[in-house]
Formats: sequence, C-alpha cells, structure tokens
Amino acid sequence: MSVFNSPLLLGFDRFENILDQLAKSGGEGYPPYNIEQIADTKLRITLAVAGFFKEDLKITLEQNQLIIHGKQKEDPGRIYIHRGIAARQFQRKFVLAEGVTVAGADMDNGLLHIDLQLPVQKNDVTHIEINAKDRDDDMKTIDAPTGSAKA
Repeated sequence: MSVFNSPLLLGFDRFENILDQLAKSGGEGYPPYNIEQIADTKLRITLAVAGFFKEDLKITLEQNQLIIHGKQKEDPGRIYIHRGIAARQFQRKFVLAEGVTVAGADMDNGLLHIDLQLPVQKNDVTHIEINAKDRDDDMKTIDAPTGSAKA
C-alpha cells in the first residue's frame, strides 16, 4: 500500500509514479557523484567523469527528470596491453522537484558540474472567501389556482 493512497493527499499520483521509476532504476554506483548546496537557492551536482570528453556526455531534461548519459568512443588506433580503466557507458537520473531549473553545466578536471536553481519559497497565506447562496432563490412558490377561495 502506498503512502499516497490517503484521501487527504490530492494530486500526488505523479509522485508515486516517480518513486516507482526511481526504485526500478536500481542502485548503480557509477559514476560517483556529490550534491552540495552552494547557496540558499542553489544546488550543484558533481559527477566524477574522468576519461570522458564533453562530446561523450549528454544532459537532458525530460519532464522533471535530469538525465546524464555518458558514452566514450573507442579509439581503434590504440592497442592496450592492459586495460584497467574501463570505457563504460552510464546513465544517471535525478528527479527534480517542480520549479527547480537547470542553471548550467561545466566540465573541470574530470568533474561534471550541473548547477540547479531552486524556486524561492513563498510563505503566502491566501484566504478563500466563502460565498453564501441566498436560500430564497432556491425555494419555489406555488401560486394558488385561479378561482380558489381566499381566506
């Protein structure tokens, strides 16, 4: 049974689907990454992508998922006597909350930095006016038939 099945949680069906997707994506640990808060409304995801060039990486935003793909190109001119550094591909997904935007991405010394901008939280309180229906409008009157005696 899901946490979101409560009748008090309205419109959270999407979150349940996202959690299911994350659970199915598995616990792949490559490439390693950090997530740091660099300001009140800014986050930075840093992935260790040593051996990858900018051209080997692709960052996409699909709905609310930030997806980083990496695929190194094989150099047919190289002959390895020992290959301990694997040229493997990867796909890393991060689910972004509504309102989070990608501010940019940079490569620096084998690290891919992706900067995120968080929305500014508003603490507004909105009062909803309650309209009253006039009960007289809902009531119908039946006229007495013509020719009837009035008391």
